[in-house]
Amino acid sequence: MDGDMIARLGYLGLLIVAVGGYLLVEFRGRMGQLARGVMSWGLIFVGVMAGYGLWQDMGGQYVGGQTVTADAVTLPRANDGHYYVTLDIDGTDVDFMIDTGASNVVLTRGDAQRLGIDPAGLAYLGTAQTANGSVRIARVMLENVTLGGFVDDALPAYVNEGEMFGSLLGMDYLRHFRVEIADGQMILRR
Repeated sequence: MDGDMIARLGYLGLLIVAVGGYLLVEFRGRMGQLARGVMSWGLIFVGVMAGYGLWQDMGGQYVGGQTVTADAVTLPRANDGHYYVTLDIDGTDVDFMIDTGASNVVLTRGDAQRLGIDPAGLAYLGTAQTANGSVRIARVMLENVTLGGFVDDALPAYVNEGEMFGSLLGMDYLRHFRVEIADGQMILRR
């Protein structure tokens, strides 16, 4: 423990003694009422901390919130700093993280399975360089890709053989849009 930590613990101990002393004097002879009050506030504090922790955990995973108009799709920036979008691919909603640094559209094996693609039956002939190193990929074609009022009949994509936290929407798709980022929003227009 360094000196800074010892000073903080000393201050916390002094604060606990001051507040505890006040409570003992104020509730002298009514210790049951004091115990109920302390328990109530303790449970409220634990509930608030648990709620805050869950909110922080869910914040980066939240994918909804895209707004569709006739000529644009507006995406709010998520708490983790990324932009997420949901595409309808042949009747199945698939969530993507937008990655302007990625050349391609890359599906997780789980998303590929949801789209009726068998990852085990694919020929992983290509490789991709990622932040985690080289991974094998298999090319697939996605049909009937819809985002708001924008429909594409065919979109080349790749299924990643490695582990991914979510599918990535790269420039193969984004190049069809004019992309604007301002005020915590990404706006996609055609």
